Amino acid sequence: MAEHQTTPGTVRPGTPEAPPHVSAVAVTGVVFGACVMGIVGAFHAIAGLSAILNDNFYQQQNDYPFDFDVNGRGWVQLISGVLMVAAACALFTGRTWARIVGIVFAGLSAIENFLFTPYYPVWSAIIIVLDVLVIWSLTVYGKPQAHKVYGA
Repeated sequence: MAEHQTTPGTVRPGTPEAPPHVSAVAVTGVVFGACVMGIVGAFHAIAGLSAILNDNFYQQQNDYPFDFDVNGRGWVQLISGVLMVAAACALFTGRTWARIVGIVFAGLSAIENFLFTPYYPVWSAIIIVLDVLVIWSLTVYGKPQAHKVYGA
């Protein structure tokens, strides 16, 4: 039985292309990022509902330049939370636009929580750290990882 031998580095015609090398950290990172983004979105939605249903849930801050109407802030948080959960679900499609949307929403979430700091400083700091981790995990995730994981 004769086998066709090739020299190292050459590919036989009809041989499938080797799959791209995928970093386990990057693949795990995007799953982590999508899950954390979904959780942060749910937190935003719950905080928004709290503000909508109870106008006295968040106390007014004296001399705070970004002290908005509690009901309006609740609607902003509710809508941003729902959009973050939707973006987190879209990340599992492996599309580039979903990564971009995820990065943008995580950045907006960090800014929103920065403005929320006088109300609940520890909670805001935790969410900002989670948003930064989401941004990092989505920026290291690239097309080779999407090809490997989703066949995109």
